[in-house]
Amino acid sequence: MPRAMRYPLRRWIWRAFVQCALIPLILVESVLIGAYLLSNAATRDAQLGHLEERARQSLESDAQREAEVVDWRLWSVEKQTRIFRDAVVHALQDERFQPDEVERARHVPGPKGNFYSRSDDGRAASFYAESTPPERQDRAKALRLSQLNPLMRSIKEADPLVVAVYFRSWDHYTRYYPFFDVLQKDLGDRPSSGYNFYSRAAESQNPEREPVWTSPYLDASGRWRMVTVAPVYRGNFLEGVVGLEIDLERMLAGIGALEVPWQGYGLLIDEEGSAMSLPRGGGMPSAFAVNAPEHRREAEHLLQAAGAEGEVQTAMFDGHEHLLVWRRIPLTGWRLLLVVDKDRIFQPTRALAAHYQKIGYLLIAALLLLHVLLLVLWWRRSQRLSRELGQPISGIVDMLRYLGKGQWRAGSDRPLPLQDSRIEELNAMADAVYSSDRQLQASEAERSRAQRLLEVVMENTTESLWEIMADKSQIRVSSRFARRFALDSESVTIEEFNRLVHPDDMERLRQRRDSFFSGADGVYEVEYRCVDRAGQYVWLLSRGQALEWDASGRVLHSAGTHVDISRLKAVQEDLRRATLEAQDASRAKSRFLSSMSHELRTPLNAVQGFAQLIELEVEGRPEANPIGEYAQEIVKASRHLTALVDDILDLSTLEGRRQQLHVRPVEVGVMLASCAELVQPQVRERQLQLQLIPMCMPLYVQADSRRLRQILLNLLSNAIKYNRPQGRVTLGYEVRSDCVRLWVKDTGPGLDAEQQSQLFQPFQRLGRESSNIPGSGIGLVLCHELVAMMNGSMGFYSEPGHGCCFWVDLPGAAAPEEERAASSDEPPAGQVERVKGDS
Repeated sequence: MPRAMRYPLRRWIWRAFVQCALIPLILVESVLIGAYLLSNAATRDAQLGHLEERARQSLESDAQREAEVVDWRLWSVEKQTRIFRDAVVHALQDERFQPDEVERARHVPGPKGNFYSRSDDGRAASFYAESTPPERQDRAKALRLSQLNPLMRSIKEADPLVVAVYFRSWDHYTRYYPFFDVLQKDLGDRPSSGYNFYSRAAESQNPEREPVWTSPYLDASGRWRMVTVAPVYRGNFLEGVVGLEIDLERMLAGIGALEVPWQGYGLLIDEEGSAMSLPRGGGMPSAFAVNAPEHRREAEHLLQAAGAEGEVQTAMFDGHEHLLVWRRIPLTGWRLLLVVDKDRIFQPTRALAAHYQKIGYLLIAALLLLHVLLLVLWWRRSQRLSRELGQPISGIVDMLRYLGKGQWRAGSDRPLPLQDSRIEELNAMADAVYSSDRQLQASEAERSRAQRLLEVVMENTTESLWEIMADKSQIRVSSRFARRFALDSESVTIEEFNRLVHPDDMERLRQRRDSFFSGADGVYEVEYRCVDRAGQYVWLLSRGQALEWDASGRVLHSAGTHVDISRLKAVQEDLRRATLEAQDASRAKSRFLSSMSHELRTPLNAVQGFAQLIELEVEGRPEANPIGEYAQEIVKASRHLTALVDDILDLSTLEGRRQQLHVRPVEVGVMLASCAELVQPQVRERQLQLQLIPMCMPLYVQADSRRLRQILLNLLSNAIKYNRPQGRVTLGYEVRSDCVRLWVKDTGPGLDAEQQSQLFQPFQRLGRESSNIPGSGIGLVLCHELVAMMNGSMGFYSEPGHGCCFWVDLPGAAAPEEERAASSDEPPAGQVERVKGDS
């Protein structure tokens, strides 16, 4: 067919719609609207105002009256709660009370160690939860509270709404009336569904310490219950809570049977928006039902439409207009809602409109005849459209069905049978289906390859994949995991899975799960041990993320992996033990060095003192010259040993982190000059040159003055001892962007690569152990540690044959206040260049 005769699908459908549907519908709707306005508006509007005003007044008075009745019933129960709470306080403080023999005889230890009442005897049930150890169970308190039995029985019998009276203490003790067989109940941490009410009465949620009402709930028998709880304090300590459980359905039965004018109905809605009572008869919204998932949404819709409290509002639902008014119950925050269908209010007006309806029936008959003629014409047009569209669309549907079954036509270029169509979009759609066939073939091949790769990776990197459905309390694992850990199936309950977990890890795992599933954490990660089929505990690392949340933000669905980290845990334990052993050895070494240093110093001082006495005694006696030389050697050796002992003691204090520094601003020029003065005798003795770089202005660093002088003297001493004959030692500074650098440079033989690698190691003299140069190999180690303790750094650079340069970087500091004041009257120190040591 020539392309000029084709036209888009949109234009084809639009022409058919305009000719067969749009114009007739406009005509029909115009006739209906006009007939409705002309026949009914005048008659009906005359009655609406009066009837609506009467209904509003009646609804307001009925809502106020019924709300006060419900509030009075709740107040009477709350008053009994206060009485019972005061009696509990008195009983807890009355330590002189002695229970009768019947009460003592009915209390025995349970099979699991919990103290409980085994018989009824017309008294309350009394028991400790199984989670409370026997040594923490206050049996005297349990027996002392038996004096509450008459009051609990009187409260229960006096008010038909009260179904139970109880007291629960902080240590999981419960006294409950009426009596029940304790051994047939769960005596864990939560002896009943009402135990969560303990936290609601706590001071964090109830600072006034007054009775509070819980939200309605369904008990085990399927009846609606509600509890008023009050805290029992001993001083500022929350000893426990008392509670009166009431039969909410009995109290609310009267509201359901409430006689509302014009066949209306009443609803009682709690604070959360759930309906607690519904009318017994008809008239309520069709979607409204107790316990239906959508009843909360319907209740919220009604409350939103009702507007402010006590004001009658108009709302549209279920196809009718309704009048709504509500009143709040002060004690619980409930809202009593009365609803009346306006159609029933305006029922009398319908009799007036009966005459006009007969005319409407005639108009409707004429409209039906017109619709029949239009439908005949539409039918003929639809047949033609079916012929034009049906065959090509059927061909495309067959192609899509073929692709949907996964029957790829790989390697075939023959298209499926499809007749050519005059509709351009249908031909383009067929071409797109062919293209999708080829793309799906390629995608399926790539997906299969990626799936095989993923299976290999997951098999070799994880122990198992897991998936948790929190709403069903189920966890799904891989078959390999189920076989290894002796699970009955791949899908088990969380409680069954918890049986595999080591008891020491169970509490940590439960807390991590609760935090994750409450929505507080975005990522789930926890380590714990599980017992395998062989009875051996295996360390697992469980990681996962949330996939689905509910409206409150709690996690409903999550997935992740289990990784076996037993080997990693074993390595970590070995490393921990090795670290502890190394730390013990280091502390023992430090104690030994400190002790030996102190023990050696006493005899060394004696040797040095007697050698000096010998020097004084032979001084001026030529015949005793050899003895004086020997004494001088003894003094030198003893001083060297004393310095070595001091260095060892300093090293031990540094390793033990017992060294105390007094860091303050230190002037660089004065420090360098004083150090240069102190080493002048050594410089002259070895015939060296000492050059001091002059200071242009006062400069300060943050350091301990005594330790900085020790560092610089140590560096200068090394530069002097290991220098070449007629060599030079240079002492200077450099101001850098982030610190001040102090350096000592010599013209000695320098250090090779091997010597540089051994530098800053204790007792390492770099091959000069047998030389006549005194030294211990500790000085540079001390300098390095002291600089680090002053928040600085130490380094060096050296080339064999070109000497060494050791530098110390220290944080800069501002001048002290007293020196700033003096600087305005005196020239700054250190401005004169000093070149000393020319021998």
